[in-house]
Amino acid sequence: MIVLHQRTKQVIAHNVVKAESMGLRIKGLMFSKDLKQGHGLLLNPCNSIHTFFMNYSIDVIFFSSKNSVIKILRGLKPWKLTWIYFKAVKTLELPGGSIPLDVVEGDQLEFQDV
Repeated sequence: MIVLHQRTKQVIAHNVVKAESMGLRIKGLMFSKDLKQGHGLLLNPCNSIHTFFMNYSIDVIFFSSKNSVIKILRGLKPWKLTWIYFKAVKTLELPGGSIPLDVVEGDQLEFQDV
């Protein structure tokens, strides 16, 4: 899956995997060695995450049901918890430093199956 910033048409990630089953959402990125640039994990449904058992920082975007950005967390370090974002229904996890600074809360991102 590809993720596009609708306002700028910039590709945010070009290889995003959907984690929609309970098992995939629970495992997430735990125990993975790294997450390559351009890759990501879309957790759906999801309104809170943790980075337990991870060895690297990630960038995180929480989305509404209409793919509007609710919250952005840049450089979330291992062994941390996020708040519960009650309006969020899905979450995108990307390598640390991946989210361009011009992506802000309220923006729309588009998910395209490849």
